[in-house]
Amino acid sequence: MMATETLRPGRRAVLAGLAGAALTGFADASPPVELRRLTPAFDRIVAPGTQVEVIATGIQWAEGPLWVPQDGGYLLFSDPPANIVRRWSRGGGVTTFLSPSGAPDPDRAILREPGANGMALDRGGGLLIANSGGRSIDRVDLKTRRRTMLVGRYEGKRFNSPNDVHVTRDGAIWFTDPPYGLAGDDRSPAKELGVNGVYRWRAGGEAVLVDGSLTRPNGIALSPDERRLYVAVSDAADPRVIAYDLGRDGMPRASRVLVSAKPWHEQGKPGLPDGMKVARDGTLVCSMPGGIMFLTPEGEPIGLIETSTPAANAAFGEGGAALYVTNNDRVLRIALRPGWQR
Repeated sequence: MMATETLRPGRRAVLAGLAGAALTGFADASPPVELRRLTPAFDRIVAPGTQVEVIATGIQWAEGPLWVPQDGGYLLFSDPPANIVRRWSRGGGVTTFLSPSGAPDPDRAILREPGANGMALDRGGGLLIANSGGRSIDRVDLKTRRRTMLVGRYEGKRFNSPNDVHVTRDGAIWFTDPPYGLAGDDRSPAKELGVNGVYRWRAGGEAVLVDGSLTRPNGIALSPDERRLYVAVSDAADPRVIAYDLGRDGMPRASRVLVSAKPWHEQGKPGLPDGMKVARDGTLVCSMPGGIMFLTPEGEPIGLIETSTPAANAAFGEGGAALYVTNNDRVLRIALRPGWQR
């Protein structure tokens, strides 16, 4: 077990030390996972003694977890380098759901990650995919697996490699477009856009560039009232989470750094700010150097799922009773207290 000293609340202290009460050990031999209580508020989310469950292993790079409530409930998660989306359920285990999940015949000299990355459900229950290899946002019918490309260009130029996606109540699709899917990143000759953007798209319209100033926009989410946009920036030179206040037209009016991950990164903690989700009570769950962090809407750390390898993303499932974490080459399940999001 790790140190059991409980720190006083406060972002600076927590970021500096990544210390706190370890709520549980990890049964498997390697690699270890610890659930860390950084403030007492974490107790309402995760019960002391909760065990971390490994539900899938042997993945090249686990990403894009999404809980689908239909058909008894199941988890989808992507493997962008392998060009596969897999399905997990308690009774059925792990099976292949989409293969290929992105580009159908990828040229590896051009595409580093040819498959799907982030995923979400649209208002009609269809599967939305940030298609890194296909360089588009796609919709897949969950029953027939039929795919439709929704948007693939901005001002006539192909996107870089869409990474993560969020859907608002009015059906608008927000997504990030870093160059990670391209071999060579920004230096790729296949890169057509001069920015790594954050976009919004509505059916029947064109993609709107929300922010073109970020070097590595990655995870994306909105607050429950949809008045605040969160974007994770996975730039190793300045890793951070940005919060944007949105106007009535849904576009940013002001922005600020909600959390800087520099202290963790400089300590050599694995990973960078990546995927994120927002709970119904506004709690932000975001991958950070060191694992998956629970934060208040003001950016104050609450708790940490501390992993010894990079954690890419997380998703709430089972009506909020569980959190699923994509952690390098595996997928984890952590039970949450019933009703905590209320």
